[in-house]
Amino acid sequence: MRNFDTEAGRGTAGAANGAHGTRIGLESLIEAWDGLSVVSSYHPETRSWIFVALHDNTLGRPTGGCRLKSYPSPAEALRDAMRLAEGMTSKWAAIDLPYGGGKSVLAVPGPITGRPRRSLFRRFARVLNALDGGYSVGEDLGTTRDDMTFLATLTRAVAGSRDGNTPPNPSPYTAVGVHAGIAAAVNHLDGSPDLAGKSVLVQGAGDVGRVLARLLRDSGARVLVSDIDGERARAVASRCGGTVIDPGAVYDTECDVYAPGAVGATVNERTIPRLRCRVVAGPANNQLEVPEDAERLCARGILYAPDYVINGGGAMSFGLTEQGILDPGDLESRVRSIGGSLAAIFREADAAGCSPVVAARERALRALERS
Repeated sequence: MRNFDTEAGRGTAGAANGAHGTRIGLESLIEAWDGLSVVSSYHPETRSWIFVALHDNTLGRPTGGCRLKSYPSPAEALRDAMRLAEGMTSKWAAIDLPYGGGKSVLAVPGPITGRPRRSLFRRFARVLNALDGGYSVGEDLGTTRDDMTFLATLTRAVAGSRDGNTPPNPSPYTAVGVHAGIAAAVNHLDGSPDLAGKSVLVQGAGDVGRVLARLLRDSGARVLVSDIDGERARAVASRCGGTVIDPGAVYDTECDVYAPGAVGATVNERTIPRLRCRVVAGPANNQLEVPEDAERLCARGILYAPDYVINGGGAMSFGLTEQGILDPGDLESRVRSIGGSLAAIFREADAAGCSPVVAARERALRALERS
């Protein structure tokens, strides 16, 4: 249950897909996976698949967000759930909180709103209740705080929902952790965490990117913003005095820090030669397309902050809230410890002559082995 020979989320579930995206089946995925179990359900009304992937419970109850999106096939949706669940195992271990790796995916045929969306979440709640405390869920790509608030009226499995209270909004805490991680990376290279005058390209101007851009502005950084939604990018750039970068020019834009915050796999064999940054540090999951991309970054002298460490702030907010830490200031202060964790990972990587991905993996394994 601990296949950490790659960046988190790139273990057996990724290998089952083949090197070039060969079409896969549900059976081959499950046969190849090293996780605990997979739960599936079909919702006929919306023609949606529900997958819950439980990877590891060494540190505690599997806990992770619910992703809602369209996929080419049910197998691709399950593959995504498995990869993300593996990533959560590493994330909880790296940030030293007592939870295990789990993730859920709602694979929908297209946009879903209103009554059909509520019906799908009712079905999802029944699946969660059948697990009887075996998995806790939170917000992720495609799901909203309103979804989690509604889900919390149907099940006790919503992470961070204490005594009927609304679960925390993870986006600001994810942004806080990334901001602290960027400062740690700059400090590692320059000997100072001061971001004044540093240029940071935020790719993705959604809930996390918007907050991250503001935090960077407040730190004196020069903010560059890119999003496939040009209007959204312009709005965020305007609020933080930043510059809009066309999505097609992201990898060729000179900057100190490239902060990928949209879809995964943007750091790959095709884009790495084009990068004109010193640091890759952002909130997106599964930023590396394949494990070898970590070495490609090292070969170019680009410092990489492993995604499952730097983007752990949202997960931390749920875990800490469940432990009774409710004050927003206290939560933010604890989330900023991500910067210290990354600083230690960078030092360990330098000492061992390896990439930060390898050092982060070793850190996660040590946490699992202590339990």
